[in-house]
Amino acid sequence: MSARFGTLIRPHKRGKGAGSVTVIKVIVEVGEDLGGEAWALYEAAFRDLNAMTVQRHLMYRSEFDEVMADWRVDKWLALDGGRLVGLATYANILEAMPLISPAYFERRWPQLYAEERIWYCGFVAVPGHNHGVFMDLVAGMYRHAAERGGVIALDMPRYNIDRHRLDRAVRILLTKVSQGQVRCEEADAQVFMVYETAPEVAG
Repeated sequence: MSARFGTLIRPHKRGKGAGSVTVIKVIVEVGEDLGGEAWALYEAAFRDLNAMTVQRHLMYRSEFDEVMADWRVDKWLALDGGRLVGLATYANILEAMPLISPAYFERRWPQLYAEERIWYCGFVAVPGHNHGVFMDLVAGMYRHAAERGGVIALDMPRYNIDRHRLDRAVRILLTKVSQGQVRCEEADAQVFMVYETAPEVAG
């Protein structure tokens, strides 16, 4: 079973001098009481991206509910005054994460794989690109793995790299959090090809 740790409180300021406390809470299962709010936040965060990428980045509601109920996948909640402002999924039981190959990680890091010290981040949902909440979630997940000498993997669509420079932003954040210890690399890439049979019509 994946490792757990308790609630982490990280204060940061938003707006003109306004103080705010974001509580990062890790739970195993999102129940019905929070399920609707979690889905609304997730759908708002990824709805627009879904029209910009070939690969679907927005789960269907049934898929989302299955993930929220799966004890193998930790749910990281960012709460501000009790209100859900961010949500991420994180798992070190890689078989629980769809569309990735656990065999790849087992080949590269056999001991870490056997000891369940490889984590995969399924998504980080923060509507409105709230930088502070995003940073708190990503930094918290990094520290959780770093304390156990682990490896973290995630995927980014090319759109987020080109438009938002997400790869650079995460690298800078983790370099700061780790005091320069983290090593980042692009593990793999996939290209979607399109072949127009009548380009003058399609254009």
